[in-house]
Amino acid sequence: MDNGPAVFAGTVFLLFGGALLAWTGARALRRAPVADGVRPAVAVPLALLAAGTSLALGAWCLARP
Repeated sequence: MDNGPAVFAGTVFLLFGGALLAWTGARALRRAPVADGVRPAVAVPLALLAAGTSLALGAWCLARP
């Protein structure tokens, strides 16, 4: 019963991280702006860092006993 919130949080983190990673990749491939008013050299790495952090947190939540 205590694993329910961890599974929910892990799933949310994984879904958000995967969607952010896919969206950032699609925008970068089309050379479209990732964030309004921010240079792509700054926006793409920050978005990838946020996606990676979210995926790592999701994996950590699901791997906890």
